[in-house]
Amino acid sequence: MGISKTEKFTDRQNRIAALAKGLGHPARVAILDHLFKIQGCVCGDLVQEIGLAQPTISQHLKELKKLGLIQGAVDGASVCYCIDPENWAEMKGVILQFLNSDLTIQNPCEPQGS
Repeated sequence: MGISKTEKFTDRQNRIAALAKGLGHPARVAILDHLFKIQGCVCGDLVQEIGLAQPTISQHLKELKKLGLIQGAVDGASVCYCIDPENWAEMKGVILQFLNSDLTIQNPCEPQGS
């Protein structure tokens, strides 16, 4: 199996790829949807809401937290999670800039002057 050579790519390219991977699982999208809807929750609530096992939800929360898209605060014996608004805004900017890259180019595959 090959080794990923992330150092060959720019920080921006690596960040976009990491964000895409982080959003690339429907359970993570469902977690984010739920957090937006209620603006915070406890892991146990996510287990009931999404219908996956607690260890599975915890693993997805760990990935989202590693990306910085969510933050967690200890509340007694549980952890309350919410969207990290600063990192979410940064992620939106990076992704939108990338997705809008095509707005400045013409389609080179279209015939010219037909």
